[in-house]
Amino acid sequence: MTALTHPTAPDALQAPSAPALDKRDWIAGLEKGLSIIECFDDANPRLTASQAGAHCGMTRTAARRYLLTLAHLGYVDGDGKLFWLTPRVLRLGQSYLESARLPRIVQPFLQRVTAGTQESAYVSVMDGDDIVYIARNGSSRAMNTGYVLGSRVQAQVTAAGLLMLSMRDPAWLENWLANHELKAYTSYTIASKDRLRIELARVRAQGWAISEQQLELNYRGIAVPLRDRHGDVSGALSVTMPMGHESSEDAAGRVLPVLRETAQAMRNLI
Repeated sequence: MTALTHPTAPDALQAPSAPALDKRDWIAGLEKGLSIIECFDDANPRLTASQAGAHCGMTRTAARRYLLTLAHLGYVDGDGKLFWLTPRVLRLGQSYLESARLPRIVQPFLQRVTAGTQESAYVSVMDGDDIVYIARNGSSRAMNTGYVLGSRVQAQVTAAGLLMLSMRDPAWLENWLANHELKAYTSYTIASKDRLRIELARVRAQGWAISEQQLELNYRGIAVPLRDRHGDVSGALSVTMPMGHESSEDAAGRVLPVLRETAQAMRNLI
């Protein structure tokens, strides 16, 4: 069997457990259609066919055909020149939240964390460079980052992301660092790869992570790993909180016991 990899994605970003795919089973059109959808983001909310093609490594004519097909299916709209996504795209993510096992089983445990800490609790998984929040419980505070279901945040600026990165194979992590640009969101963001290596080594050694003001000022997050019954990391359990007058040590001492106890209680169910 010949292993097939995505032609546009760096090897460092491939999921380490992704199975090999026989070329006979690969549908190029599906891959290209999904890549068209994924090329829209906050920096590119509206694109011409030429721009979409440039993002996805295809010609303007090919990109236009995919865009028109997606428009016919209701996933894209346009004005004849520019194209943009429609709310129908949300069905794709909603299908995961409704059908995947992990988001469905964690909710009672998140309620336990919120009750024990009085903070908003989250479960997140890693997808490429980002973490994705797949379950939450607690009040919605006024945060610019908006930790709602499906929110994507660059991994290295969150406690959950630091934790999941630290648990990766060292060779994978070095490849990831080599291919990843560190973006500074605040003056506290770790934007140096050498500093990030040191922080990830510390997180790996202690088995939990704390992130303060890296994504938004005056907020901190604390995370522990979610392991399945085999001991493999499936995601992260975390809380976010305003920093207020509580020290890092006091915050960790208050919430870590609840997070660890809850994560252990979930282990046999994941």
